Amino acid sequence: MEAIASFAFENGLTLILLSIFSTFFLFAFFLKKPKKVFDLPPSPPSLPIIGHLHLLFTTSLHKSFQKISFKYGPLLHLRIFNVRILLVSSASLAYEIFKDHDMSISSHGPIGIDECIVFGSYGFLKAPYGDYWKFMKKTITTKVLGPQALERSRDLRAVEIERFYRDLLDKAMKKESVEIGEEALRLVSSVLGKMSLGRSFSEEERVSEFSGEIAALTQKIFLQQVLRKPLEKIGLSPPFKKEVMDASYKFEELLEKIIVKYEEEKDQGSELMDTLLAACGNEDAEYKICRSHIKALLAELFFGAGDTSSKSTQWAMAEILNNHKIFERLREEIDSVVGKTRLIQEIDLPKLPYLQAVIKESLRLHPPGALLPREFEQGCKIGGFYIPKGTSLVINAYAVMRDADSWKDPDEFKPERFLGEEDARREHVLNYLPFGAGRRGCPGSNIAYILGGITIGVMVQCFDWKIEGDKVNMEEATGRALLALAHPLNCTPLPRTLNLLPSSL
Repeated sequence: MEAIASFAFENGLTLILLSIFSTFFLFAFFLKKPKKVFDLPPSPPSLPIIGHLHLLFTTSLHKSFQKISFKYGPLLHLRIFNVRILLVSSASLAYEIFKDHDMSISSHGPIGIDECIVFGSYGFLKAPYGDYWKFMKKTITTKVLGPQALERSRDLRAVEIERFYRDLLDKAMKKESVEIGEEALRLVSSVLGKMSLGRSFSEEERVSEFSGEIAALTQKIFLQQVLRKPLEKIGLSPPFKKEVMDASYKFEELLEKIIVKYEEEKDQGSELMDTLLAACGNEDAEYKICRSHIKALLAELFFGAGDTSSKSTQWAMAEILNNHKIFERLREEIDSVVGKTRLIQEIDLPKLPYLQAVIKESLRLHPPGALLPREFEQGCKIGGFYIPKGTSLVINAYAVMRDADSWKDPDEFKPERFLGEEDARREHVLNYLPFGAGRRGCPGSNIAYILGGITIGVMVQCFDWKIEGDKVNMEEATGRALLALAHPLNCTPLPRTLNLLPSSL
């Protein structure tokens, strides 16, 4: 509309005629009703043309959706221009969808910008459920994220965990303050570099920085997905495209340099990279991919596992520091299992149920992906209502995991809820969705639990922590689809008196 307004109109009659035409044009493209009348779920009151768009950006998206569900119900039909959205905010409905209709929602929905390195047309996250997606899922599971691959790479992570401990100890001895999120991101990026490329990143290879830039744009990328089709009909580009693509181009340029360096240094040895490069340009490969596919997969790996894992660690540490009794119980458990003469290791994690419960409870309250977007590839009935093909689905995992019908005291941090029989029953009800569910659930959940547990374990076992003020500020950052603290978690580590033997490090 800004382009139209820039013309110099010769008289008022021309402006009136143009306004009439524009109104008709918008009505035809944005308010066009479907030919069939479906028995859709209830819908909040909407505005002409924009539908429910005005309800979604009063705060972060997950909270906007939660507010709508509180007022109008857990199963709602929303409309943004002429785009249908089914909003789900209850565990019972999520269970019904994933149990009975997982194949129908095997698409992650439309792509906002095809060329974007993350969530783009070359990526794994947004790929249709087909041969390419299956090949990439198999590759990333068998070479990096699956149980056997994680077992093979355990020693690589142990080296990085030791380095993480020594870096914190050095800063503690110097009485330096550290930003927990930055320290966790540096660790996770080093671990992912070793696991995917066979080496850590240099200071010039600012993978974590570019992952953070993309993470800050996730809410705008979501908006682009919703608005893309309606805007294309009137010849307009998606909003925020330049901002997103500027970050994408820089990230892609860095990834190209990293791949070239890997090709030049043949001795690094990475199962993932060797498999991907072998499939690139090979006519006899199981699935032929191109270089853009490789860069997109690496970008989504570093973004999906790196940025989200570091933020999850930050949230968990913030909750622990605000609950002294939890901190002390956690330390007592680690001391009883690990002792005071060696550093906590991955093999200790299964013997530390309270530490695992702390990680799970933090993920419940602060899921890395608060919203689970999908798209119905075929019509089906949900909650007694018919949902037509092409409808966008948004499961609000944030709301599901804070639903008072599923959780006692849902807004309180209580790790004990993940101990014993109550936790065992949760496997049969989908009220815990930090990594999604079904065939398109996050493949990185195993590494997330490992990195979260071992990172928190080291910080609790080896250090006391001094914070500014009496409590950590738990305010959420706005304008993000991925949950993040609004204020950096700056703390000063105080070295605890331990007798860690050199041979154990």
